[in-house]
Amino acid sequence: MNDKQKEPGMVSGGDAARVKSFSSSRRIDEIIVHCSATRPEQGFTAADVRRWHTRERGFSDIGYHFVVETDGSVSAGRPLDRVGAHCRGHNARSVGVCYMGGIGADGKPADTRNAAQKAAMRELLSALARSFPGARIRSHRDFARKACPCFDATAEYAPLCGGG
Repeated sequence: MNDKQKEPGMVSGGDAARVKSFSSSRRIDEIIVHCSATRPEQGFTAADVRRWHTRERGFSDIGYHFVVETDGSVSAGRPLDRVGAHCRGHNARSVGVCYMGGIGADGKPADTRNAAQKAAMRELLSALARSFPGARIRSHRDFARKACPCFDATAEYAPLCGGG
């Protein structure tokens, strides 16, 4: 699967609102939101993250299941039926979603999501929450001493899961 191929039901760019549903043979209890810890203007993509994870970290594939690009398109990462490599101790029963960005112009952690990314993330996370009833959307920082995803995804997206 190349970086721009989508999971079943997945679309890219401005058509993100048409995302329907997802399925997995794994039990999913958490949807964990991450950032790439890059500056948006650097132009990195899911292909870069895949290279970092496989070549530099020795993973078998990109650690995330989905990557929200800076243009708002959503790239499929690791297939949903495969355990991710994105949050130690939580990978077996979670889905990993990463947005490209998270570092401001000053080099410090910052919520750098643009309008297209925010819309795509909300639609993707809504579809995942509908597809995996009972799963909670959480910030990576809830589980690790990191700023990731550089905003409080747990609070922002709680309404998508019936209040959290």
